[in-house]
Amino acid sequence: MSFGPMGNVGKMLKQLEKVQQEMARLQEELARREVEATAGGGMVKAVVNGQQELVRLEIAREAVDPDDVELLQDMIVAAVNEANRKAQELVQAEMARVTGGLKWPKLPGFPGR
Repeated sequence: MSFGPMGNVGKMLKQLEKVQQEMARLQEELARREVEATAGGGMVKAVVNGQQELVRLEIAREAVDPDDVELLQDMIVAAVNEANRKAQELVQAEMARVTGGLKWPKLPGFPGR
C-alpha cells in the first residue's frame, strides 16, 4: 500500500528531526573545537572556537614596539580575521557533512539544490 505524497512528507519529517538532533550535537562540539591563525611571521596568534569566539590571543614580546603600534594592531586584526575565516570553513564543512545526504523536494518560491 502506497501513501503517495504523504508518505514522503513523513519521511522528510523524520529526516528533519534527525538533522535537528545532529545540529544540536554539532553546535556543542563546535564550541569546544578551536582553530588558530598567525600573523607577522608567528608573532601574533589568534585562537577562535567553532562559534567564532576569540578564546586566546598570544603576542610575542618582540611584536610590541611602542613606536609602531599600528603594525601590532594590523597583525592582531589579520590573525583574528584569518582565524574567523578558518572557523567559518570548519562550520560549513561540518554542516555539509550533517545535511549533505538529504534530498529535499523543490518547492515553489525556494531556490533549487
